[in-house]
Amino acid sequence: MARKTANDDPLAPVTLAVGQEELLLDRAVQEVVAAARAADADTDVRDLTPDQLQPGTLAELTSPSLFAERKVVVVRNAQDLSADTIKDVKAYLGAPAEEITLVLLHAGGAKGKGLLDAARKAGAREVACPKMTKPADRLAFVRGEFRATGRSATPEACQALVDAIGSDLRELASAVSQLVADVEGTIDEAIVGRYYTGRAEASSFTVADRAVEGRAAEALEALRWSLATGVAPVMITSALAQGVRAIGKLSSARGGRPADLARELGMPPWKIDRVRQQMRGWTPDGVSVALRAVAEADAGVKGGGDDPGYALEKAVVAIARAARSRGRG
Repeated sequence: MARKTANDDPLAPVTLAVGQEELLLDRAVQEVVAAARAADADTDVRDLTPDQLQPGTLAELTSPSLFAERKVVVVRNAQDLSADTIKDVKAYLGAPAEEITLVLLHAGGAKGKGLLDAARKAGAREVACPKMTKPADRLAFVRGEFRATGRSATPEACQALVDAIGSDLRELASAVSQLVADVEGTIDEAIVGRYYTGRAEASSFTVADRAVEGRAAEALEALRWSLATGVAPVMITSALAQGVRAIGKLSSARGGRPADLARELGMPPWKIDRVRQQMRGWTPDGVSVALRAVAEADAGVKGGGDDPGYALEKAVVAIARAARSRGRG
């Protein structure tokens, strides 16, 4: 979710939304507009790109009105404003007009940093909208979306949704909205699976989960679906490696509560429970065999072999067999 400064009044004279996550930037704008229209239903909203904000334009838009109307002026990609227009904006920051809220959307970084610094120095309300590149960030986003609706979703459900949908925040937010609208009570992993079966089966993590559970046929089916729908082979080898390493880490760890093991191994507690279920048929030798299979597959998909799909199939079969090594004694 977007992070805000201590000044959390959306009707502050100036709001500065900083980052490159388009959904969060749009939400920052929507929050200001909604607050303005709650105060005055006739609020005039001007949403401008850098080429539309020429020198002198801001002065025209913010000049006193005969009818004292409330106005929201949104400036997108403020880092791309011309030098003369930036001077206009800086001058306005020193004496913002009443009944007008200026919203500056800035990508952050070095370009246009002078404007960014000036807005902060002037005491602008700031909303952080960073690009969410890490899976953990997207997982936190999904949890926040459920919390914002007042609904409960299990950690496994949140993870399954991220695995199924991917990195697009708009799609993740839409998926949460759909589940909240359609499902009563707590949303769990099974519900997510029913709604997003095709996408979940195409997930590299689904391939890995079925393989380390020893379910070779299901793992191969998920693998072929993944490759057919465009999942990168390198993402699948990465997921396989993570799955096998998790088995190895937990099997060699001291016993204890999930929360204690989570801190020791750097895994969330819910994952400790899942890996414990997956590791029942594993032996130390099986882990070694599986890690070698993953390494061979990784070399195969990165140019060491002619057929990445075949390399992955071999690895999935080897891992599934290793998962049943204890039973073969």
